[in-house]
Amino acid sequence: MKDLLILLADGFEDIEALTVADYLRRAELDVDLVSISDNNVVKSAHGVKVLADKTFIEINFEDYKGLYIPGGLPGATNLAKDEKIVEAAEMYLKEDKYVAAICAGPIVLDKAELLKNKKFTCFPGFEQNLSVQDRLDEPVVFDENMITAMGPSFAQVLAFELIKLFKGEGVAEEVKKSTLFVNLVDFIKEGKIK
Repeated sequence: MKDLLILLADGFEDIEALTVADYLRRAELDVDLVSISDNNVVKSAHGVKVLADKTFIEINFEDYKGLYIPGGLPGATNLAKDEKIVEAAEMYLKEDKYVAAICAGPIVLDKAELLKNKKFTCFPGFEQNLSVQDRLDEPVVFDENMITAMGPSFAQVLAFELIKLFKGEGVAEEVKKSTLFVNLVDFIKEGKIK
């Protein structure tokens, strides 16, 4: 079974999709970037064209332990319009698989009515677009097998949390060291970065 399926629709947020894919692959997780259209080329919110590993019709949702929904507009709303994706998110939570969403990505979870009675976060202010508006002001929020994150700057933090889930704390720490994340945190604490 593969580890994570990252869904890409035109208008996805570059940092949120690609940072998570990069860090998880550094941790040797089996991750697929999947275009929701029949074309492998997906255009980000900032005009970067990405070649997805697979298209929607080439995958089986049952083959993955987790599903990740990046934000970005109109990427997240494009994902929320696809009933198969909304149904997949429901299925993953019911089957105790992981569902992660960041920034505007929780719009998919909202459409599937998965945010009701759940703790979650999203991009500050984006909750106005959701039926459930009591978002937590935290970088990453866990509620059972649902993980949400605030936005682009927290993509790294989300990636490390996903690595911990799939591979453990030790592997997450190795990736933090190899990408100088630990140095970044130290520099901020020491006031070298303001």
